[in-house]
Formats: sequence, C-alpha cells, structure tokens
Amino acid sequence: MKKILITVCMAGLPLLALAKLPALSDEAKAKAAEAAAKAAWAGKVDAFQLCKSQDKVAASYFKAAKAAGKETKAPTAAPACAEPGPFVYTPPEAKPIEAAGAHSPAGTAASPPSTKQPDAVVNPAKKS
Repeated sequence: MKKILITVCMAGLPLLALAKLPALSDEAKAKAAEAAAKAAWAGKVDAFQLCKSQDKVAASYFKAAKAAGKETKAPTAAPACAEPGPFVYTPPEAKPIEAAGAHSPAGTAASPPSTKQPDAVVNPAKKS
C-alpha cells in the first residue's frame, strides 16, 4: 500500500511544476535587471582578479627561473588586465503611459483604400 501511495505522489509532482506563476511586477523586473547587472560586474571583477594573480605567478616564475639560471622563453604578449571600476547601475528611464502614446487618438486616413474593387463587390449586401 505504501509503494502505491508513494508512486502516486511521485507521479503528481510533475503536475505541480507545470503550474503557471503570476507575471512579475515592475519592481521585481527592476530588481532582476539590477541583479543581472551586478552579477555581470562581479564576473568582470573576478576576471580582473584572476588576470592580476596570473600576472603575479608568471612574474614569480620568471624571477625564480632567472635566479636558478634556467633558460626561459619570452612570455607571450597578452592584453593588459582591464579594471572594471566600481559598480554603477542606472536603470532605464521608463516613460509614463501618456507619453508612450497609449491614450493617443487614432490617426485619420490621408488617402482612400488602395483597392480598385468597389465596396459592393468586397462586402456584398446580405439578403433578408
């Protein structure tokens, strides 16, 4: 009996995953955009720190090799480490609904429709 109950419960779990979540609010979207920007900046900082540590290790290796009298090849030219600077996030400017044209009246027609068929042919009158 326990096996059947566990099997039924396990079969019902995927149905819960299919439930639709409500749409995000504007505040939640703004927070998500800021979090994405901060994560991208953190990735740049990590890459900068990795680059600096690699340069330090390479310099230490060449110094030790030179002190030991080993012959080393010239280091490969690599781009300089680019410091990302402090985190700065400027949210995109949102227009008010009225400025977005939501309440603007429909434009008037400047010319007639571009068909050469008469209206009677296109929209025949219904017989009653």
